[in-house]
Amino acid sequence: MKAKLIRGLVFAVILAGIVLGYLYRDLLNVDALESWVADAGVAGPFIFMLLYIIGTVLFFPGAVLTLAGGAIFGPVWGTLYNLTGATIGAGIAFLLARYLASDWVEKKAGGRIAQLKNGVEEEGWRFVAFVRLVPLFPFNVLNFALGLTKIKFSHYLITSYIGMFPGAVAYTYLGYAGREAAVGGDGLIQKGLLALALIAVSLFIPRIIKRMRTKSEETEAK
Repeated sequence: MKAKLIRGLVFAVILAGIVLGYLYRDLLNVDALESWVADAGVAGPFIFMLLYIIGTVLFFPGAVLTLAGGAIFGPVWGTLYNLTGATIGAGIAFLLARYLASDWVEKKAGGRIAQLKNGVEEEGWRFVAFVRLVPLFPFNVLNFALGLTKIKFSHYLITSYIGMFPGAVAYTYLGYAGREAAVGGDGLIQKGLLALALIAVSLFIPRIIKRMRTKSEETEAK
């Protein structure tokens, strides 16, 4: 009875957070986030990462937060803060699904759970790396869904961090380049081209990996 009550409360909190995030989504913009970070002083980066963690668990649009991180902190620190916040948030979602909200996650993810479980059982952390690089599943749903598999939490967390790195670098730099363009910074053409190149690389890596997996499966089938 107590376990059911806790699960019900967790579900209610997550649902309420999703609803609030949708209703106040207009407040999730670079200017608002930059103002909160500036007001926090030296605690600003930690406030931002906390917002990213909460946003990841409550299905906030991660792209907006990643672009904002690049615009506020620049390409290097922005990538670090974005990736750290996303990884911790993904880890919390994983643990919530594994220990408290499994029934809700099963309904949310639908028939894709079986595909994830089979993939993890066959390939372990390699499958997690693949789904992080190749966007077969929505990011927020994937965090919860992987909590229902048998993968070790440490393997999930480390693989997620590494697998999300290319995309984090690309979109953080895009946010930085966008802010530089808005304020009229120097070298806008070079920064814009580099941002496009990074996005292209982040999109091209999954295709290479997908082709390698396909060839490997075809080889094994022969």
